[in-house]
Amino acid sequence: MRLLPSVRQPADIRRFTVAELTGLAAEIRRLLVEEVSRTGGHLGPSLGVVELTLGLHRVFDSPTDRILWDTGHQAYVHKILTGRWPEFGRMRQRGGLSGYPSQAESPHDIIENSHASTALSYAYGMSKADEVRGVTGRRVVVVVGDGSLTGGMAWEALNCIAGEGRRVVIVLNDNGRSYSPTVGGLARHLAGAEPNTFFESLGLSYIGPVDGHDVVAVQSALVQASAVDGPVVVHTLTRKGYGYDRAENDDVDRFHAVRPMDPVTGAPLSSSGRSWTSVFGDELVRIAEKRGDVVAITAAMQDPTGLSAFARRFPDRAVDVGIAEQNAVTAAAGMAMAGLRPVVAIYSTFLNRAFDQVLLDVALHSCPVVFVLDRAGVTGDDGPSHNGMWDMSLLNIVPGMRIAAPRDAATLRAALRTAVHTAEGPCAIRFPKGPVGEDLPAAFSYAGLDVLRPDPSDDVLLLPVGVMAGMCMDVADRLHAQGIGVTVVDPCWIRPVNPLLRAMAPRFRVVATVEDNLKIGGFGSVLAQDLREAGVTTPVTSFGIPQRFPAHGKRAEVLAECGLTAEVIAARLAGLIADPAGWLAVEASGPVG
Repeated sequence: MRLLPSVRQPADIRRFTVAELTGLAAEIRRLLVEEVSRTGGHLGPSLGVVELTLGLHRVFDSPTDRILWDTGHQAYVHKILTGRWPEFGRMRQRGGLSGYPSQAESPHDIIENSHASTALSYAYGMSKADEVRGVTGRRVVVVVGDGSLTGGMAWEALNCIAGEGRRVVIVLNDNGRSYSPTVGGLARHLAGAEPNTFFESLGLSYIGPVDGHDVVAVQSALVQASAVDGPVVVHTLTRKGYGYDRAENDDVDRFHAVRPMDPVTGAPLSSSGRSWTSVFGDELVRIAEKRGDVVAITAAMQDPTGLSAFARRFPDRAVDVGIAEQNAVTAAAGMAMAGLRPVVAIYSTFLNRAFDQVLLDVALHSCPVVFVLDRAGVTGDDGPSHNGMWDMSLLNIVPGMRIAAPRDAATLRAALRTAVHTAEGPCAIRFPKGPVGEDLPAAFSYAGLDVLRPDPSDDVLLLPVGVMAGMCMDVADRLHAQGIGVTVVDPCWIRPVNPLLRAMAPRFRVVATVEDNLKIGGFGSVLAQDLREAGVTTPVTSFGIPQRFPAHGKRAEVLAECGLTAEVIAARLAGLIADPAGWLAVEASGPVG
């Protein structure tokens, strides 16, 4: 008899016998493997916390007791036990369940976090608020991975929790990994003989270590912790990917995040072609073979950011600082000051966490640090926190920052070579998630601009940012069919603004930019300001992401919701060209060239 159909809320599992819990755990694992294999998602972390999550929901009364997940990709089983298992087949699909906790889905999802090392600060704040408001009788519980404890923010929160004696239950999910094996002194302490001494010296009670796959042992430890009048750590030992041999035996990341795959063989269901990430990783190795001063830095994401080949070839020049983006950036500044050429490979969305360090530790000192921003723009199914839609808006205000947005593999390689050889301050290179596709060659190049599609009629100067170039070629074809001339020019390096654009813009009736970054503060707004300051009166219209958090879905779906399709952009531009009264007068001139 299947047990899941009887689980509509966490209280339902409190009546189960130990034997039934064991059966339920196996049923949950089958569901995880079957459905995540079909939709893609974070499989390994979810398989590792099945018994732990069962214990949490048997001991604590969610949502009265707040259960916080750091990070949220551990929360799949939590979603199942809070009544959402019938919807699990649409995980990460448009209109379906989010791959992370979501307040819109359930009152059991307290925080929507997908960035690590934050939940302890939430917990401290909630505990403090309960005290101020006189609320008693409920606990704040944080499930935090040992990898997340490599982030400095977690220790800032622990300092406050322990210092004030907050009644917070800290469940340490110790699997020895983030994506890769956990690095640093903390990992050695946890693996040593007396982890209790380490935590107790901080002012935290300690229970464990506990077998995190023994639901009876987990439940017993949590009951004990719930009675502690102060902060307490429950140290659980788990294995990422537990119960699914292919995940447990995967040396790279224990199937941390998988694409749709065959659950029997573990092979992807389709080949998406060569990725942007792999193009970057291979080119960095080639550069480093010629330059002994090049070092690569990752924040616990060596393989996902394409640095595994570099680390194998140059192990002494590959640096993993753990889930600590701030440390990664300032350490890179120190390396640059000491004569190295650091390349910081990081997801675009995680660069937000280290903006102060980019601004005041790197740029203020004109350090030649290269930031390689993977997953820039719309990433889609990982949800709102993972879209890399803020990087240009943030970096555009950093003095001396150069920003490249390659459109294909060839321009990515060229941008990386240029960035590494640039000694005057920092550079950033942004590219999207997924396959890189075919190269899009320029018709001709001039003064740093690639003219992709010249046109003798000077109606629209269309400037795509990076990967949006292919769509802009489609826009140009659509408008050409309507008798509207469109010249498509890839600026390649979008910051600083190429001064040639000041000379080109007056030839056209309108200048349009297309980017998968926020419209506010993006390339379009920077270009418009640059042209105004130069006295250019040609109108500029910008197409980009509106100032909101797009819901999860496929990249194409999110772009369409933002109006970033060839059909929508072509229609908008055709309408503007058809209404010349709405435009300022511009100087007529000949074709670009």
